[in-house]
Amino acid sequence: MPSRAPVSIIRVVIVLMSGLLLVHATSGEGVGQTVKSKKALEAPAVAKPATKTTELPPAVIEMRDGILAAVKSGRIEDLLVPIAWNELPPTFAAEPTPDPIAHWKKLSSDGEGREILAVLAGLFDAGYAVLPVGRDVENSRLYVWPRFAEMALDKLSAEDEVQLYRITTPTLLKAMREKKRWIGWRLTIGADGTWHSFSKAE
Repeated sequence: MPSRAPVSIIRVVIVLMSGLLLVHATSGEGVGQTVKSKKALEAPAVAKPATKTTELPPAVIEMRDGILAAVKSGRIEDLLVPIAWNELPPTFAAEPTPDPIAHWKKLSSDGEGREILAVLAGLFDAGYAVLPVGRDVENSRLYVWPRFAEMALDKLSAEDEVQLYRITTPTLLKAMREKKRWIGWRLTIGADGTWHSFSKAE
């Protein structure tokens, strides 16, 4: 009767080889995941220009609509309503502005602030960018108008160029390209609906 020892040995070898292959595959997968996770942590946070279909948080929509209500009224004084929704007033200039209405009327060519209201309408029409800020899950994003304020102005599409000309002047756009950064009006609202700023970058 032939011996069954060789068959047993072969089975043991197969089992051992299978185990080694399994360990190697699992180990490789773990290393890959670790490298991927590390790269994700090291990746810099960048602004992502939003499309028209991108959804805004309800609190941001409420603040935006409050500002637009003043725009539609044609009365710069009506901006005091959304300003009052904040616990602290937004930043409107490099220096403190205790009277933002007077500040805007002074900047507006018509003396009544209607030019500023037109600027606000143009910023909202131009779309927004989203910036990651902080680790607060419910308030970790900052919404920036216009989206061009967070984009490379030397890499715009033809459609972007046309939209950009709608909210700025050729002279100002030329200066932006020379400085390689946005130097126009910029408005920001936090994910919780806080109006953070509306000022002109220099």
